[in-house]
Amino acid sequence: MLSADEAADLIEAIASRQDRAAFASLFNHFMPRVKAFIMRGGADAEAAQEVAQEALIMVWRKAASFDRTRASATTWLYTIARNKRIDLLRRNNRPAIETEDWLTVFAPEDEDADKSVLAGQTYMRVKELLSGLSADQLVVIEKAFFEDKTHTAIAEELKLPLGTVKSRIRLALGRLRDALERDEP
Repeated sequence: MLSADEAADLIEAIASRQDRAAFASLFNHFMPRVKAFIMRGGADAEAAQEVAQEALIMVWRKAASFDRTRASATTWLYTIARNKRIDLLRRNNRPAIETEDWLTVFAPEDEDADKSVLAGQTYMRVKELLSGLSADQLVVIEKAFFEDKTHTAIAEELKLPLGTVKSRIRLALGRLRDALERDEP
């Protein structure tokens, strides 16, 4: 098991001297973990293997851009894997996840009745709040959070300036946050 500092040291060794032994250690440690992460995102074993390998190859290529003061090695590596998974989904042109489906899939599964009721109430409230957003705000929120698209990809798809997309997302999240804070006792 690698510690956070050990993983960061390995990435820095790859960056500074293209240390193949450091890369082998990093690869052996993270490959099964990244593959499992990708599979939890809905990919089959073969696709997850391919995405994980691509992510780790990107670690080799981009090791010099790693900065341990900005993110841990694990966070940095999983962000690369996440982006590779998004690329895979785009390549496969999978249909977008419906808002209702996403909320149901990621709702906590608790045996405690009080928590289940609260989760159901939260689901209904978030669904209600989402339907209260403007059409422009709702479309960017759905693309960013339910379709897992980057702001740049959304801007290109909707043929909007990047700043407009970011502004709509920020405003929509602000409205949702404000409404949820007003709901709190």
